[in-house]
Amino acid sequence: MAGLGLPIPEEIPIITAGVLSSQGLVRWSLALVVCVAGVLAGDTALYWIGHHWGERLLDWRLTRLVLSREREEAVKRAYVRHGVKIVFTARFVVGFRAAAFLTAGVAHVPFWKFIAVDGIAAMAGIPLSFGVAFLFTDQLAAVMRGVHRVERILALAVMALIAAGIAFVAYRKSRRPV
Repeated sequence: MAGLGLPIPEEIPIITAGVLSSQGLVRWSLALVVCVAGVLAGDTALYWIGHHWGERLLDWRLTRLVLSREREEAVKRAYVRHGVKIVFTARFVVGFRAAAFLTAGVAHVPFWKFIAVDGIAAMAGIPLSFGVAFLFTDQLAAVMRGVHRVERILALAVMALIAAGIAFVAYRKSRRPV
């Protein structure tokens, strides 16, 4: 949903659909199908933008300030080796999802692999979010505080791992003979 141009996390419409379903305002089965279809459509749009126009986006001066040609090639190599794992993991990391799906298109991950892995991951995550909202509507505020707490802890852990990786690479480079 968010991938189709709405600048909101896709979790918001999913949770909203779960809440509306629990209140009897919409049928839960239809709402869940619409949520899954919307999410996969948005993800597909991001993939195709990367697939068809990604190389042009990479040539923008602003993009090159952040992503050198060497880094671009390293990212593409990572997608060749680990593209399926990256797509699967990105489904569960808010903020990383859009970039990962665009990059999957740029790296020409086969579409059938992309949509299969994204669909499997979506079928795990979307019904869970929808179901929690449906079952715990009256406790939604407390549930969301817990979710945000876990997201912050996970984000901090990921940043610590990245920092450790950068430090390790810098250390190894500094130990090489010149």
